[in-house]
Amino acid sequence: MRTRPPRTHTQRSTLVVAAAAALATAATLALPQSAGAAESSPVGFGAGTTGGGSATAVTVSSLSAFKSAVTGSTAKVVKVNGLISLSGQVDVGSNTTVLGVGSASGFTGGGLRLKNATNVVIRNLNISKAVGTDALTVQKSTKVWIDHNAFSSDRDHGKDYYDGLVDITHASDYVTVSWNTFKNHYKGSLVGHSDNNASEDTGHLRVTYHHNWFDNVNSRIPSLRFGTGHFYDNYVVGAETAVHSRMGAQMLVENNVFRSTGVAVTTNRDSDVDGYANLKGNDLGDASTEVSQVGTFTSPPYGYTAEPASSVVASVTGGAGTGKL
Repeated sequence: MRTRPPRTHTQRSTLVVAAAAALATAATLALPQSAGAAESSPVGFGAGTTGGGSATAVTVSSLSAFKSAVTGSTAKVVKVNGLISLSGQVDVGSNTTVLGVGSASGFTGGGLRLKNATNVVIRNLNISKAVGTDALTVQKSTKVWIDHNAFSSDRDHGKDYYDGLVDITHASDYVTVSWNTFKNHYKGSLVGHSDNNASEDTGHLRVTYHHNWFDNVNSRIPSLRFGTGHFYDNYVVGAETAVHSRMGAQMLVENNVFRSTGVAVTTNRDSDVDGYANLKGNDLGDASTEVSQVGTFTSPPYGYTAEPASSVVASVTGGAGTGKL
């Protein structure tokens, strides 16, 4: 029987390096570049948001402890362990990261508010059934990253029983909303609360939505007044009207997938002044569009990689929501 000489150290090292390279290549092929970039830091208008950064994390499991932990503007990382019931909203201070533990931690019955805050990260939280208020309100705040959360309610009540899931208002700016699930709700995400707020909102409300899953959300996916919105690589199922650009807002709607949706994009509903929209690379399914004005916002002022619509459903259903970090 012929025996082979033992492999030398150099040969073994070469094989190890080759195997590692093959695994790296496979991982790159399996995971779009945009997904990888979004895992560790925000892509889009919210780029540079760090929250509490490397501050020592504090873990809380009660409402009183959470309220105490998120106040003030010093750098802080607050981990929420378990599902906390609340009524109304809790204010979160600047330079804060709020992070859910596991896949089932967060809040029910009420929500969170960022008001006059800056540099805030909200990740991996379940926020459900916020009665009479938003699940998350961003108001007069800048540099916000909302990532890998699960927002939901139900559609068993009237459309005003709950308010919005994520509402961004009063000149808030530089926000990224990524890899979240929005489910079973009427009013998804409102950006700019009133047609009469031009003096405050104009020049602000710059928001990026990418890799979110909107499932059985009736409308406002999102609804944007005055601002600039980039909506790419999202999956929308079961909407009456989805993207709504109004009051001169500029929207770039890119490489999204729409299913069981009536109107994918509209610019001419409900306000006295139409909005603008540019569409490219979308899979509209059977949805219609109502674009009265094509806008000038065609190239965002930041680096990003938009995966093609053909891979969006697999990426988003596999990667959005809690328990994926």
